[in-house]
Amino acid sequence: MPTWTFEHTIDTPASPAAAWAVLADIAAWPAWDHEVERAALDGPLRVGATGSLKPAGGPNTRFTVTAVQAPHRMTDVTKLPLAQMTFDHRYAPAPGGGARLTHAVRIEGLLAPLFARVIGRKIVAGMPTAMAALAARAAARDTVAA
Repeated sequence: MPTWTFEHTIDTPASPAAAWAVLADIAAWPAWDHEVERAALDGPLRVGATGSLKPAGGPNTRFTVTAVQAPHRMTDVTKLPLAQMTFDHRYAPAPGGGARLTHAVRIEGLLAPLFARVIGRKIVAGMPTAMAALAARAAARDTVAA
């Protein structure tokens, strides 16, 4: 089965808990990810929860949360025509303090090569900036809490 993957990792002085708090506030994703116009979760963040996301310039999509291990991991899956896209967000303590944030995306299915060109390019271009903004918000949250 055709598969496309991309992963980006950054270290931040923020704690994993502060980074998790930013990630878990799904409605606020547009504040740190300029590729997201709107995001919402239909209830509490838990395995099986569903939500919607409107990418910049794209159609509204639905996703299902498939893994939650607060404050270390959240995975969600979006069904696409003849494919599916999985986002895996992993947060761990970084060597020397702070957090190591890794966001990985996988598109698999018959139309994965097409979606890699259409969606994957935007993900590759935007993910580093979005993660830097998430890390900055998390660091600010840690500073306010201190």
